[in-house]
Amino acid sequence: MRSVIAVEIAAPPELVFRLARDVRRWPDLLPHYVSVRPIQVDDGGPGLTCRMVARRTLVDALGLGLPVIWQARTWSEPEALRLRFRHVAGPTKGMDVTWRIEPTASGSRVSIEHDFRPRLALYAVVIDRWFIRPIARRTLATFKALGEALAE
Repeated sequence: MRSVIAVEIAAPPELVFRLARDVRRWPDLLPHYVSVRPIQVDDGGPGLTCRMVARRTLVDALGLGLPVIWQARTWSEPEALRLRFRHVAGPTKGMDVTWRIEPTASGSRVSIEHDFRPRLALYAVVIDRWFIRPIARRTLATFKALGEALAE
């Protein structure tokens, strides 16, 4: 299953990229990220494998949510303003994620593409609708608010 979500941000693409590229800072920037713990740094390369924990909000007003845990190898492609993730453990093992940050007339368009192909297609639909999209939407909304505040 392939899904894409996107947001327009009134901030320069380079600013948005700088905000998003260091995933180790995500728990400081994103209220729904509990932790990002490096497990392995690629020798001589830009890659990093992390254990990531985010909270999938169920009842926002009460702060209730489910912890979602996975491991991903992540790296950035600065010349293309892209972030890449390859899930290596957890319920989304095998998923490829690509962030594209592109210039627009009013700032940036940030899209996140998830490509997840488990053996059971229905599993991908459930994971996409109940976990991937809600967490990714909140991530984009937060980076939009941060990017626009810094751009002013």
